Amino acid sequence: MIVSQALPEPSSSSSSLDPEAWGDFAVATAGAAAALAGLLFVALSINISAVLGSTRITARAGSTLVLLAAPVFLALALLVPWGSTTPLGVVLVVLAVLAGGALGVMLPRPIPEVPRVAWVATTLLPPLVLGVGVLLAGIGLLTGGLGGLLWLAPAIGASLLGGLVGAWVLLVEILR
Repeated sequence: MIVSQALPEPSSSSSSLDPEAWGDFAVATAGAAAALAGLLFVALSINISAVLGSTRITARAGSTLVLLAAPVFLALALLVPWGSTTPLGVVLVVLAVLAGGALGVMLPRPIPEVPRVAWVATTLLPPLVLGVGVLLAGIGLLTGGLGGLLWLAPAIGASLLGGLVGAWVLLVEILR
């Protein structure tokens, strides 16, 4: 006789709402993002005269730094032993507003040489996914739903991808 066993129902303590379950992800994210942010400073120092010579490129440098630094701060917030999910939810909402606001101000504007679709995919979409994803993760922790911390994975992935594209532009494309 075969007995089927039902899977347990997800509860409010599921891994999407448990910051401790995200510890390894946070450690890996903090290390990778900090290393990439450090490399950005190398790229900027190599091309510093070109960066300082244009407000458009300075904006690109600033937004790239925010895209690479935001995952570090998100990861560090995940690693703090808050005691409950409420303080972390508030911190995530605040970080979403701060990073989203900074990126909105510094967002490099489209230039005629770059196709509009490429600009949207590489310049507009990463900050948007970062801000919305972190905001939803924070609200999810505060309400106990919406997928909770699962929103951090695409938010951090998009942020790192956008940061890498920005670093490439500042290191290589700036010289073309």
